[in-house]
Amino acid sequence: MSTTANKPSEAKEITVEEKLRALYSLQTIDSKTDEIHRLCGELPLEVQDLEDELVGLDTRIQKTNEEIAALEGDIAKMKNEILQAKDAIEKYKEQQGEIRNSRQFDSINKEIEFQQLEIDLRDKKIRETNAQLITKKNSLADSQTRHSDRTKDLEQKKNELESIIADTQKEEEELKGKRVEFADKVEERLLKAYDRIRSGAKNGLAIVPVMRDACGGCYNKIPPQRQLDVASHQKVIVCEYCGRILIDVAMATEIKESMEQ
Repeated sequence: MSTTANKPSEAKEITVEEKLRALYSLQTIDSKTDEIHRLCGELPLEVQDLEDELVGLDTRIQKTNEEIAALEGDIAKMKNEILQAKDAIEKYKEQQGEIRNSRQFDSINKEIEFQQLEIDLRDKKIRETNAQLITKKNSLADSQTRHSDRTKDLEQKKNELESIIADTQKEEEELKGKRVEFADKVEERLLKAYDRIRSGAKNGLAIVPVMRDACGGCYNKIPPQRQLDVASHQKVIVCEYCGRILIDVAMATEIKESMEQ
């Protein structure tokens, strides 16, 4: 399968060979840019995940602190109620000395018993709440430790990412400039085809050399006549198996060497 590129509407006609050279130069630039991005690897995602986790931990710590404050407030309130109940018992006991009949005596005893029950109930609730408080404080300590660890991890990952970006930023900017230069030499239709093929290829290769009689992208054999067509530079030839644009290895080697100088 072969396609013939349309002629650009420019005063100076660009030959198919020039287009192929521009496309392979573009591929070389894009591959270098891909390599730079691979240096960052999963770091951007790891940084984002750590930032999201820290936001979640901040929310958890704040909520746990609020729950601890509420439990401590409940304990303080119950202790105050115990003191009030004890004061009431003392007052009832003082009144026992002024009792003149058994009916009053029974009534005061019931009040004392009731207040004592209230004290016992509050003591039980305080023990239960203290147990909840210990659990919450342990949870808080775990969250704070995790937060501290994740903060250190985030700082390390950010430093790694910033270092890589600092090391490669200048090179990437230069590559962007070169990409524009070579992209301008290719008509829009062919450039769109290149971008479409590249986006669908796992290795990002849209134009590849024929090496050892095979496509440099999918490694399927290329018939001799098609290899001659590729080497003639008279038309744009694509691999009938993977759809990648083909060039001869001599041109590919020459372009790579010139771009590395």
